[in-house]
Amino acid sequence: KILLLAGNYASHLEEEGRIALEKEETFPYIFMKPRTTINHPNGPITIPAMSPDFIDYECELAIVIGKTAKNVPESKALDYVAGYTVVNDISDRKYKPVPNRKERDRDAFFDWQHGKWHDGFFPFGPAIASAQTITDPNTLELELSVNGEVRQQTNTDHMIYGVPAVIEFISRSVTLEPGDIIATGTTAGTGHALGKLLRDGDQISATIESIGTLNNYMVSES
Repeated sequence: KILLLAGNYASHLEEEGRIALEKEETFPYIFMKPRTTINHPNGPITIPAMSPDFIDYECELAIVIGKTAKNVPESKALDYVAGYTVVNDISDRKYKPVPNRKERDRDAFFDWQHGKWHDGFFPFGPAIASAQTITDPNTLELELSVNGEVRQQTNTDHMIYGVPAVIEFISRSVTLEPGDIIATGTTAGTGHALGKLLRDGDQISATIESIGTLNNYMVSES
């Protein structure tokens, strides 16, 4: 399973004009991506011809589950982690599957969700750092650059919900299995907020301390 958090950094919510609540006042927003979104380190990310103008990046720490987890308390959550990797949650910010449609009140949510699902929109790697190597995943430096320009920079200690809390919340209702990946959300500096969306030929580097750098490049769909 590929599970992802939306809005897990206050700075990202604020750059989109939304209010960040304290974690005690709300709960994590979780969504999923299909297996066909998986992409490789150093590989191309295809810009879909049907919707080419609003493709964005999101550097995220991802948890790789190591053993079956159900109803796991936060205090024991890290025992279920095999390791951590770097994810770039590629997003189509303005996807409208049927542009000339009759609008319904939930269209905006489903447009957002479907814009996450294009093939190849979930590159990760270049490695999985073991849980023995990273004993505290909530203290890692994170950075993303496009063509050498730094766009995103933060530390995972700024997450609203840290790794143990995320595992506890998801495992209440969904059994986590070995190999499942949970991407923990992104920080401020997205292309949508900066007015710098991804184009053909762009080189993206997403780095997380103690894991490595995930490199990919953008190509237009032929």
